Amino acid sequence: MLYKIYNFLYYISMRKTLYQKIFEKHTVGKLPSGQYQLFIGLHLLHEVTSPQAFSMLREDGLPVLYPNRSFATVDHIIPTTAGERSRPLKDPVAEEMFARLEQNCKDFGIRFFGPETEEQGVIHIVGPEEGVTQPGMTIACGDSHTATHGAFGSIAFGIGSSQVADVLATQTLAISPLKVRRIKFTGSLKKGVFPKDAALAYINKLGVNGGVGYAYEFAGNVVEEMDMEGRMTLCNLAIEGGARVGYCNPDQKTFDFLKDKPYAPKGESWGKAVEYWKSVASDHDAVYDDEIEIDCNKLAPYVTWGITPEQSVMINETIPQGSGEAYDYMDFKGGAPIAGTPIDIAFVGSCTNGRLGDLKAAAEILKGKKVNPKIKLWVVPGSQKIKKEAETLGLDKIFIESGAEWREAGCSLCLAMNPDKLQGRQISASSSNRNFKGRQGSPTGRVLLMSPAMVAAAAIKGCVADVRELI
Repeated sequence: MLYKIYNFLYYISMRKTLYQKIFEKHTVGKLPSGQYQLFIGLHLLHEVTSPQAFSMLREDGLPVLYPNRSFATVDHIIPTTAGERSRPLKDPVAEEMFARLEQNCKDFGIRFFGPETEEQGVIHIVGPEEGVTQPGMTIACGDSHTATHGAFGSIAFGIGSSQVADVLATQTLAISPLKVRRIKFTGSLKKGVFPKDAALAYINKLGVNGGVGYAYEFAGNVVEEMDMEGRMTLCNLAIEGGARVGYCNPDQKTFDFLKDKPYAPKGESWGKAVEYWKSVASDHDAVYDDEIEIDCNKLAPYVTWGITPEQSVMINETIPQGSGEAYDYMDFKGGAPIAGTPIDIAFVGSCTNGRLGDLKAAAEILKGKKVNPKIKLWVVPGSQKIKKEAETLGLDKIFIESGAEWREAGCSLCLAMNPDKLQGRQISASSSNRNFKGRQGSPTGRVLLMSPAMVAAAAIKGCVADVRELI
């Protein structure tokens, strides 16, 4: 009898995914609605979705329960040209949002990574580089691309403004558990093919609604070989495939990245933290609700042609035959090659591809070459720290000498809630995450998503081009 009990206890303690382990560890209780009350270990804030939440707290006379678990920065509305960043900002709405975030953080005792601290940047880049993002956590932020932090072995997801208020007041959320789909990347990424291409590949395969109700676990030898920046790109785009959560299991690369970061554990606490971080990784015999495999040997650089990230083709392919909204809006014809599509603006940056490795990849293509005189190329580092690192390496000189604009840290053209916007029917070659109608500031502007290296190639050629021919 005891033997059977032991076997049963062993069985239920194993075969679990990282998602299940972290969810269970952070469950406070089950609610009458059937949802679970989940403790949120880390709460990230920016200027767009937080003002309403702080107003709710003030109206109800509530404090922030654990201010030490919340961190904030300004990213969406801040200009990326040095001359426009002086306060007050020229845009009165942007200035009000900036000022409110500053004041709210001051009033409620929340750490604010502002421009004057030289720690400002895109929230999903600042979190990891400061070491506040750590494995085994539950992480929430009023931003769709919070799944980025799952690269570190955490459950990270975006929330709405009312939920931001819930986390500030209670440090918990009412959540329903997700199913888990394991996406295994096998083979290898060939030269000129990047994690961005792998991400667009799984979205193309599964669709923009394929992940609804799922957390995506990214696995396989290709993921294991990726650096942390590549894994962040892979997880960043999980939401574009309909999944609320995307994650990778933590490993030595994860620990090495976090070691000595400002907010990472120190001394004896470091060893204990790593021990815990290792324990939350998915068991080798974990049971998944679904599994798929993507052979990376077959991948070439991807480019989106439509109005969702699912609508993409590899650079050597043609736009699929068809008709409808995407074709009408983009003014593209089925059967036409994507290569050679003219562009007007090229953009390297965003929470998807604004990290140092992304800038290096673009610089490698641009070095010794010139941007097509008809094209504007904006290179926007994801944080002030990344900007400084890039300048130490001389990347800024490569960009400037090529004819690109080297800018300050921010979200820039990705959402265009700042002065960086498309005009009219301009076409943007963008390393960001969304190609929705009107996404980059013009209601008729068009966006082609691709890797930073592909953006650099397009900027040189003046049209969509195969970066592999420039390597």
